[in-house]
Amino acid sequence: MSKNHRGAGIRELPNHGRGKCPICGKENIKVLYEKEIDGQTVNICKYCNAKLKNDAKKAAPAAAAASESAAE
Repeated sequence: MSKNHRGAGIRELPNHGRGKCPICGKENIKVLYEKEIDGQTVNICKYCNAKLKNDAKKAAPAAAAASESAAE
């Protein structure tokens, strides 16, 4: 079976969604994920998006433990 519609959402974006990631600095990489960084909304690559999510996931239990100890 053909995959005619794969990537159809990025075909209409400028340069087919490719550009320079502001976090890692890689050029000609797909920058499709919008994130708020330093008060600005920027598009980042999927690798930086995953890193930010993993960092947030690791920080969540530490923040919860800190709030529990402060409540006691």
